[in-house]
Formats: sequence, structure tokens, C-alpha cells
Amino acid sequence: MIESEHDITVKRINELARKAKDEGLTEEEMDERNALRKKYIDSFKSSLRSQLDNIKFVDEDEKK
Repeated sequence: MIESEHDITVKRINELARKAKDEGLTEEEMDERNALRKKYIDSFKSSLRSQLDNIKFVDEDEKK
């Protein structure tokens, strides 16, 4: 099974979250975590925006 870039990003975010909870993060790991979170959020927003752009509202009057 090939992991997608999205899956790899989420996996790494979760690894860093566990490490932050257990032992804390170095400055470099915090920077990596913040960059990965931003990447994830930007991807989510883009996907949502695309879905919303493809919604077509249909008025009942138009059907007749």
C-alpha cells in the first residue's frame, strides 16, 4: 500500500503531537509541526473551497 502525501503529513503531525505531550519538542520540531499544520489546513481549505464552488443552487421555479 502506498501512502499519499496527505497520509504522511497527518502521520507526522500525530507523531509530533505525541512527542510534544510525552517529552516536549525541540525548536526545530516545533517549526516542523507548525509548517505541517499550516500545510494541512491550507489543503483542507482548498478542498472545501473546491467543493463549495461546485455546488449549484436550484430554485423550485427553475424546475418548471
